Amino acid sequence: MPTVVYVNVTPHETRVAVRENGVLVDLFLERRRGRSIVGSLFKGRISRVLPGMQAAFVDIGLERDAFLYVDDVAETLEEEGVEPGEFSANAPIQDLLREGQEILVQITRELGTPKGPRATSHVTIPGRYLVLLPGSQHIGVSRRITDQQERERLRSVVGELPRESGVIVRTAGEGREAADFLADLAMLETMWRQIRLRSEEVRAPALIHQELDLALRAARDLASPQMDEFWIDDTETFQRVVEFLDRLQPELTPRIRLYRRQLDIFEAFGIERELEQLLQPKVWLKSGGSLVLNQTEALVAIDVNTGRYVGSVDLEETALRINLEAAREVARQLRLRNLGGIIVVDFIDMEEEAHRAQLLDVLRHELAADRARTIVAPVGPFGLVQLTRKRTEPSFERLVTRPCPTCGGLGRVKSAETVCLEIRRALLREAAGSETREFSVRAHPEVTRALRGEMRGVVDELESRFSLRLQLLDAPDFHLHQFDISS
Repeated sequence: MPTVVYVNVTPHETRVAVRENGVLVDLFLERRRGRSIVGSLFKGRISRVLPGMQAAFVDIGLERDAFLYVDDVAETLEEEGVEPGEFSANAPIQDLLREGQEILVQITRELGTPKGPRATSHVTIPGRYLVLLPGSQHIGVSRRITDQQERERLRSVVGELPRESGVIVRTAGEGREAADFLADLAMLETMWRQIRLRSEEVRAPALIHQELDLALRAARDLASPQMDEFWIDDTETFQRVVEFLDRLQPELTPRIRLYRRQLDIFEAFGIERELEQLLQPKVWLKSGGSLVLNQTEALVAIDVNTGRYVGSVDLEETALRINLEAAREVARQLRLRNLGGIIVVDFIDMEEEAHRAQLLDVLRHELAADRARTIVAPVGPFGLVQLTRKRTEPSFERLVTRPCPTCGGLGRVKSAETVCLEIRRALLREAAGSETREFSVRAHPEVTRALRGEMRGVVDELESRFSLRLQLLDAPDFHLHQFDISS
């Protein structure tokens, strides 16, 4: 299917959106302040061993210690595509670790919980076609490659490569030959030797290896022969991505496009308008039905409603049609909103077992395109469908909002940082359609205070790079998300 990737880069954040057949299906966001550490390697020191939980806390030099669970080794391998049960950690953690011991760990989840980030002692280093498994000789193939003949061919090709570590063939490796894997393997093994050398030279706690930034991760993981275009609106990032792909997959570099217009790329392609909808709990379906999504601390609850659709045949057929449409939209919303953990979907009740089976087939088929691993359970006794989706980072809602100070956390509002960045985009829109270069911005005092303080870089950029002159005015009667721009 036609796939287009859009990369929006500013000095403050990077956003990546993916459309398939014209439909927005994926969204990734990384801010300069608080960049994700998932995938990064740290040399840490065991600060506490908890035999009762079969876990340990690891000081990695951050505000909170990382949480290392004894079975994380097996779980990490399974998530990368190794068959379940192939690896297991049988020894109790008190026999494996001791307080004060230095250990190399990789961050696998960062959810902002009181426990701190989740870590594993089993390192996996992703490349374009392979994932390197240092300390192992295992050969695995991604579950996404379903053709059994191709899986066996890939195992045979990779098994004949001279290698020091185990490897897993990524989905992008489908159809590739030995030369492609050999080049990828050489790069990964060189990287691992550098990581190991640095780990020997420094004392814990220390950052040993940082995962690629979002733009390069998108080039590594999203660029494929099925991709039509890869748009980037920043010249420096464009050059870095082209150089990166020149080494990994040069046949794709002609598809990298530089967006040169002043209007924000997400605005120009209609993505910004769609992102606003991701903070709304209700999602309308084309049929007139709707979804209502509620994210709680324990789980995500999704309710399917008939809404304005009343059908034309009978209740069972009406329920089936809306449920099938809802299943496709549920899978899309989980990806876009990055919702994970336990998810419960309350579909419209259906009496016929064949219809329930059809619903589960459609849901599983749609979720198969999700990069995050999902497991769908059978329809429960109350007609609920339960599933789990791997969660490594906060959801979109948690990234761009904060607990509302007025309602005590029962609802959520945009953070001052998010509003500052919205003001930046709004000013650029105003400037693009006018010769005026002087603007007054009225906003909540917390927002103007941020623009004068920690987000001063937004004002400096607008004044120096775009030659705008700004006057910031406090509007105490405004809500936090409100602002007004005048020339």
